[in-house]
Amino acid sequence: MTEASGRVVATERGRDLILVRSLSLSDAEAWAHLTESELTETWFGPWEGDRRVGGTVRVRMRFEDHEPEITMKVLACEAPRFLALLSDEEVGAWRLELHLEADGDDCLLTFVHHLTPDDEVGEIGPGWEYYLDLLVASTEGTERPGFDQYYPELREAYLAM
Repeated sequence: MTEASGRVVATERGRDLILVRSLSLSDAEAWAHLTESELTETWFGPWEGDRRVGGTVRVRMRFEDHEPEITMKVLACEAPRFLALLSDEEVGAWRLELHLEADGDDCLLTFVHHLTPDDEVGEIGPGWEYYLDLLVASTEGTERPGFDQYYPELREAYLAM
């Protein structure tokens, strides 16, 4: 069984869900997996659009039923260290941050989802665990996990945070 690796922390603005993954990549390679469509397709989904700050991209969520598309606005982009996005209202207007930090030959990815009072962390936490583990599997060439390993298994652990 998969265990919850994230944590929910109180902030001045509410709560943040924080997850960390070590990637066996340089920071430049890790950045490419977060920003280049042909690489994001391997763990989240391909995208098209204007990836400049203030621009929007449409992402096809490849690992969801019916592969829905969502719009993401680029709030900040400081290659190869920081990316901030805002998803469309369809999925909840999520504010997301991805921070990369070199760690020897590897790279640490810190993923932050700024939660709103209405966000269901019992649903969101397992979902991001799944996607970040898809990223790790994609970069390491290992077998992709199945979503049923995360949900509903981790729901209660996230609700308890």
